[in-house]
This record gives sequence, C-alpha cells and structure tokens, in this order.
Amino acid sequence: MTVVLVDDHDGFRRLATRLLTSWGYRVVGEAADGPGAVEAARRLRPDLVLLDVQLPGFDGFTAAGRIREDDAGVGIVLISGRASEDYGDRVVGAPADGYISKEELSPQSLAAALRGFGAPSAPAAAPAADSR
Repeated sequence: MTVVLVDDHDGFRRLATRLLTSWGYRVVGEAADGPGAVEAARRLRPDLVLLDVQLPGFDGFTAAGRIREDDAGVGIVLISGRASEDYGDRVVGAPADGYISKEELSPQSLAAALRGFGAPSAPAAAPAADSR
C-alpha cells in the first residue's frame, strides 16, 4: 500500500516513515503543509494519505476535503497529537476514513482505521525500539 505522509514536523515524518516501512507500507511522498498535501496526493495518487490535522497553509480537515474531491477512493487517516474529542464534530464530519492520535499510532490502529482499503496485515506487536 502506498502512502503520502503529511506532517509539519520533520522528526515525526522521519519516525513515521521508518515505522510505516517496517509495517509493510511504501511511503511514496511527504508534505509539510496543507497545500503540499493536496499537491502530493494529486501527483502521486497514493492508496493512503496519513494527514496531520494542524498544518500551515490550511488545516488537515480542509486538505482532506480537497484530496477527497480529487480522488474519492483514496484512504485518508487524520493524525494529531490531540485526542479526537478536542476537535468536536469536525472529526465526525471530516471526509476521512479514520482518526488516530500520534500516541496511539501502531500497526493495529492503522489497520483498524483502514479496514477495506487493502491495508497490510498488522503484525502482532510493533517492532522493538533500538536501545542504542
């Protein structure tokens, strides 16, 4: 499954790319803001856009709507450092397939958010962190 990863923090994008790759996903592109997310999704046509909610330019909710207008079949999962309840009805009404807080990002949570989108089978447990 191909993924475009969108987050305005370079460190999170690097970490998430390593994790997604180890879980069987193929990260084909990245973006750091709302307009870049829409452009990358349009150009790369991924299976999934993993999309931070708080972005420069315009937020992830707006980006999700524009991405969905371009490609109704793309999987969109919103991610944030905040709980979904913090956004109220915006999460429920968002044109996205799921929401995961960054603290809960795991193979299992991603697979659950993407049921029906051809997500790789989630491993039993996340890979152990390198202790070096």
